[in-house]
Amino acid sequence: MQNPFSSINFLSSVPSPTQAPADTGAEVAFAGRSNAGKSSALNAITERKALARTSKTPGRTQHLVFFGLDDDSRLVDLPGYGYAKVPEHVKQKWGQAMADYLQSRRSLQGLVLLMDIRHPLTEFDQQMLNWCQHADMPVHILLTKADKLKRGPAKSTLLKIKAILAKYPNVSIQLFSALKKQGVEEAQAVLIQWLTKTAKRR
Repeated sequence: MQNPFSSINFLSSVPSPTQAPADTGAEVAFAGRSNAGKSSALNAITERKALARTSKTPGRTQHLVFFGLDDDSRLVDLPGYGYAKVPEHVKQKWGQAMADYLQSRRSLQGLVLLMDIRHPLTEFDQQMLNWCQHADMPVHILLTKADKLKRGPAKSTLLKIKAILAKYPNVSIQLFSALKKQGVEEAQAVLIQWLTKTAKRR
């Protein structure tokens, strides 16, 4: 099967939603703690090794980075949140930019929330889930770095998190490993569903 994301390209990297591409069509955003593997996941899902820059230093993504699939659909790499080794005022600036985007972006159809399977549901993750629930926004969770655990513990963690999140009606969850390409097709299917909705979310 042909990769549905083969035509993706970089559009822009902006510090503020006011500088973002036109708010039309459909968008899916990627969010997660600074070490959750967002860039690696984006590269794996789009099958483009260098689409999103990866770094050993958590928090390298400092802007909202937009990628275009066609004239009407985009993927967005949001600033990593959490313990990134940057000054506090920079963290606050990132956080404000992310909050402004999530609250104002009409074309946003869903949020892919990445969590390191070894450290899921941090305080930051919970805050993001609560906001999305309040906004009636679908969330798809990738439990990243699943290859770091053996199959049994990984499955157990997945079931545990599913049970905890059962109260959220718009949340789905899966195992994911960018290194082993585990869960890539499942994640692609969610993105395609969101990006091709005939009725926009809001």
